[in-house]
Parts: sequence; structure tokens; C-alpha cells
Amino acid sequence: MSAAPKISPWSWIPTLYFAEGMPNALVATVSVMLYNDLGVSNHATTFLTSLLYLPWVLKPLWSPAVDSLKTRRGWIWLMQLLIGAGLVCVALTIPVPHGVQWTIVFFVLLAFGSATHDIAADGFYMLAPTERQQSFFVGWRGIFFNAGKIVAQGGLVFLVGRISLRTGNPTFAWSAGFALAAGIFLCLGLYHRFILPRPPADQAKTRIGSGNFAGECRQTFAAFFQKPGIVAMLLFILLYRLGEAQLLKIIPIFLHAPQATGGLGLATEKIGVIYGTVGVIAFMLGAVLGGFVISRHGLKFWMWPMLLAIHLPDAVFIWLAQAQPQNLVAIGAGVAVEQFGYGFGFTAFMLYLLRLARGPHATAHYALGTGFMALGMMLPGMWSGWLQELLGYKLFFVWVILATLPSFLVATQIPLEPEFGRNASHD
Repeated sequence: MSAAPKISPWSWIPTLYFAEGMPNALVATVSVMLYNDLGVSNHATTFLTSLLYLPWVLKPLWSPAVDSLKTRRGWIWLMQLLIGAGLVCVALTIPVPHGVQWTIVFFVLLAFGSATHDIAADGFYMLAPTERQQSFFVGWRGIFFNAGKIVAQGGLVFLVGRISLRTGNPTFAWSAGFALAAGIFLCLGLYHRFILPRPPADQAKTRIGSGNFAGECRQTFAAFFQKPGIVAMLLFILLYRLGEAQLLKIIPIFLHAPQATGGLGLATEKIGVIYGTVGVIAFMLGAVLGGFVISRHGLKFWMWPMLLAIHLPDAVFIWLAQAQPQNLVAIGAGVAVEQFGYGFGFTAFMLYLLRLARGPHATAHYALGTGFMALGMMLPGMWSGWLQELLGYKLFFVWVILATLPSFLVATQIPLEPEFGRNASHD
């Protein structure tokens, strides 16, 4: 019997991480634009869409089940088909009576499916490629993850805007957009059902119901909260993006809001280009630069410059709210500056999550760290719309700058070795 043909990582890693990035953007960002277009108030929009982060907060609780009950390969394509089915349901329920309530239900389903897919995909990446391939593709993972975001926040939103402009019916336009997204995901699920490799290490384990398994879980959780400096580290994760978490929920609303209410009055397709495409590309460039400079001098050397980089460009929106420019180049440049700084500073945050996870339970502890990361996005996002309506756009963006101050204070307390993150080849 001949050996099974080897499957090139290029045939599945790009599509796998594209499939990880796209639903994340649909749930976290595109849903905000949808409800804003449907006339939902700012405070209700930000509260409901921030609650959708909850599955990413809780995903460490069921990550052992993903590891034990089925192969990661099986979880991946099943979750992609589930996400596709959820997107079909969103598309069908947007125009119906009580459509907002129904779509929220299906967005919750999408969020749980996407969070579970993240667990399986990241676990599969640790098993299927060789160590050399893992090192080679680690940067490409981020590129294709962000490509999924560009298609969702940029291409899809642009298409919805064009359809809405032609038909005068935004409800139909959003239904068509989510139907297209559903088709993409159903195709991805079928594609990965057949193309994903079958690494021998990717085996289901049936020990989840044993007392041993429960004891291991308790020990893993206990070890996480017994790490030296854990209180300061968790406060750092929760507060590092306190200002940014509020800003990100309001940006698309502000860009779309009429000038009479303090916004910039941009059409939906222009938001897709400026925020969903230019902004994401600027974020990627900032992240690439951040990774490069940390590899040369270490995270401790770059921590304060990166704190300044992620926070100070938020002031661009104070200017945008005051001047309300209509020049698309000026608006795009402002968004690009803010997103570039966000990407550059976000590198420090993601690397510190690896610092937090170090030890014998690295995979589980990294999942716990990302859960706290999601909590740090969810809670500030929930009140951001209410606060914006209370303060108006101009004062809200001033508040965002003030909300960055706690991150500077807690950064002085976290444990961090001078050599952490530095590539030895630069010595």
C-alpha cells in the first residue's frame, strides 16, 4: 500500500488562518456597522456587540474538551460549517420582525463557533507542520488572519455599501453581504474536510470524564494563579487596552454618524475602504515593525515606547471630532496613524501574554491569558456607547486618552526580564 501523499502547508495554513480572522471581524466589528445602519442606538449597539466577546473570555473552560473529545482536524471543519450555517441564519433574519434580537442570537452562535475554531486551529498548528515549518509560517499566520479581517471589514462592508447605494435598501444589502460570507465559510468547511492533513498525534482522547482529568484541570488553573506577580500581570492585561477597547467600538459609528450629530458622515463603502482596509493594513505594518524591533532589543527596552505608540495616536480622533474634515485622504491618514500605533504597541501586549504563559502548562495558561485579554475588551466596550452618548464625540475621545493612564501605572509593576523577546542572533 503506497504512503499517503504529503500535503503542502501552503494548501491549508493560509485558508485556516483566513477562516480564523474573518468571523472574529464579523462578530466584533462588522456587527457594529450592521446595527448602526439598522438604526440601533449607540449604547445598545456597543453593549450587545461587546457581550459577544464572552465566548472568547470563557473558551479556556471548554478547551480541554476540544483536546479530548474529537480530533482537532474534525473540530476545525465542523466549526467552519457551523459558522457558515450561523451566517446563513443572520442573513435570513436581518429583514424579519425583531431581526435585531434574532441576529444577536445567531451572532452568539457564531462567536462560540469562532472561539472553538480558534482553539482547534491553534492546537492543530502545533501538530501538523514540522517545527521548521511552524517557525517559517508564524508570520504568515498573522498575515492571513488579517486578510480575513480585510475581507470582512473592508471588502464585505464596501460591497454592502455599494448594494445599499444602488437599491436604497440597507437591510437587503446587509442580508446579501452575510449570505456571501456564509457561502465563503461553507466552501472553507468543505475544502478543509478533504485537504487538511491527518497528523498521527491528532487523536481524540476519551479521558475527559475521569477524576484524573478533573484533577489535572484544577492543578493547571491553580498553577496559573500562583505565578509570581500574577496580580500585576493580570491588571496589565486587563488595563493595557482600556482606552483602545472603548475607542474601537465607537470608531465605525463615529465615521458613519451624520455631521449634525458630531460624526463624519461617511458612506458605508467608504468606511469599508478607510477603516476596514487601510486601517487593517496599517495595523499589520505596525505589528511587523514591532516584532522586528523587539527581536533586536527585547521587550523591556521597547515597553514604554510601545505604550506611547498604542495610546498617543488615539488623539487623532480628538482632531477628527473637532475639525470634522471631509477630505478622505485626511481621514484615511488619521485612521492609518492610529491603527499603525495600535499594531506597533499591540506587539508588546501579545508578547507579554507569552511571558505570562511560560512554564509546564504553557498552552493552557496562554488560553487563560487570552481569556483575560478578551475580558479586557468586553467590559470597556459594553459601556463605551452609553458614555459616548453622555459626553458627545469630542469629550468621549478626550476620555479615551485619560483612560490610557492606568496602563502606564501598572506597567511599572509587572515582572519583565531585560532579555525577554530578544533574538540571540542580534547579540
